[in-house]
Amino acid sequence: MSMKHYVYILYSSSILKYYIGESAFPVERLIEHNEGRRQKAFTKQTSDWQTFLLIECDNRAKALKIEKKIKSMKSTKYIQNLKKYPEMVDKLQLL
Repeated sequence: MSMKHYVYILYSSSILKYYIGESAFPVERLIEHNEGRRQKAFTKQTSDWQTFLLIECDNRAKALKIEKKIKSMKSTKYIQNLKKYPEMVDKLQLL
């Protein structure tokens, strides 16, 4: 049986930016981002990341597909609408 994975969307109010990632352990990953322990320089800009949205996935492959789709949209409005309209997340689960 494969382990649940999550697509997580973080938001920083100090730089008004979103960050999209995937992990089996999103709470621990948030701590890593805020402590600057992730290699990605993008999240090192600030340490006030908050979880904006968590999308539960059955496995890592599904999480990676959904993460890629959200990133490909390159849209703050799209990210905000994912939280506002849960049916959009349901549609992503069909990828």
